[in-house]
Amino acid sequence: MSSAPAPNGALPSLEERAVGCLVGAAVGDALGGPVEGWTPEAIAERHGGRVRGIVEPFHKDRWRTARPIAPYHKGDGHVTDDTLMTHALVRVYETVRDHLDAYAVADHLVPDLIGSPRWIPELEAEALLLQRIFLAEKWLVARLHYGHVDPREAGTGNIVNCGAAMYMAPVGVVNAGNPDAAYGEALDVAGAHQSSYGREAAGVFAAAVAAAHRPDATPESVVEESLRLAKDGTRAAIAAVCGTAGRYDDWEAALAPLREAVAPFDTVGADYRNPSLGARRPSRLHAIEELPIALGMLLVGAGDYRATVLGSVNYGRDCDSIASMSGALAGALRGGAAVPAEWSERVAAASRLDLHSPAVSLAAVAREVFARDVARRRAHEAAFEALGGGR
Repeated sequence: MSSAPAPNGALPSLEERAVGCLVGAAVGDALGGPVEGWTPEAIAERHGGRVRGIVEPFHKDRWRTARPIAPYHKGDGHVTDDTLMTHALVRVYETVRDHLDAYAVADHLVPDLIGSPRWIPELEAEALLLQRIFLAEKWLVARLHYGHVDPREAGTGNIVNCGAAMYMAPVGVVNAGNPDAAYGEALDVAGAHQSSYGREAAGVFAAAVAAAHRPDATPESVVEESLRLAKDGTRAAIAAVCGTAGRYDDWEAALAPLREAVAPFDTVGADYRNPSLGARRPSRLHAIEELPIALGMLLVGAGDYRATVLGSVNYGRDCDSIASMSGALAGALRGGAAVPAEWSERVAAASRLDLHSPAVSLAAVAREVFARDVARRRAHEAAFEALGGGR
């Protein structure tokens, strides 16, 4: 199934795909947040069946105390740190207005985390983003602001998880249609945050988003581009999960088989709340769980936003990140019109966030960066020709 045309018969534009990507990611994040960490069975028991939209916190009015390590109001349409970090990276692009690298994380993203109070939906308060992000993201501040570590190496030593991958969608938008460039840029940016297969997943996710922006993109072509670029355990996990996903067109039937397919590559283990002793350590054999499952659900849902995201949400485990990634991909494929308005409007209101403007702004940055890239490429061509390289 290819990208769906707009009502006027045209394929979604860059702006429409950017809106679909970032709004789609935020909505997936908000839908998955309240059931994060649970199994599909526990989710169904708690909600009397599968989750079909925005739901209340899993622990209802005990959300502040049920898990003291994470006293966050997940549910009721609130986005999580996935979306807050994504928007923070958009702000870096708005400032730099060019490609980013690990130094941009140190020079711009970290100051944003520690110097600019904003409304934090899950805290229901104005606060620094630092006060909401979890331990793997606080690493950025400890290493770059306090430790003055070389930004290109700062991710070494952090736990290996989806922390960097979860907010890499903007890199794919800025490199729309160019998965190779998105992959390379995301690897550089993520080097300040992650190592090993966590960093690799960031590169592959950005590449998948860039591939989803192509006019002729399909779920299958997005997976193909991801497999072409992915390395080691990340590639093997995507191949295993997407090979399984190709046998299903119903996300409910796919929940257990997709988990079974990714399990050999996932270091966390069967009990998400109690990771194994080998969890989240560097390895060339393993992968984060979130990206392969997001790509698998994109295939199962045939790119349809509702099916893709609801499958991701009801999968459980780290389902806010899974649904954020799959929502970004489905939204980029189909454009902003594919994201149900009854969800996006409620999430925007509940989270007190403008979900639309960051995407429009990022599309404008992407156009500027593309113009710079063309000028740089032409200067390179001229220099190469002057050297006789064209003969």
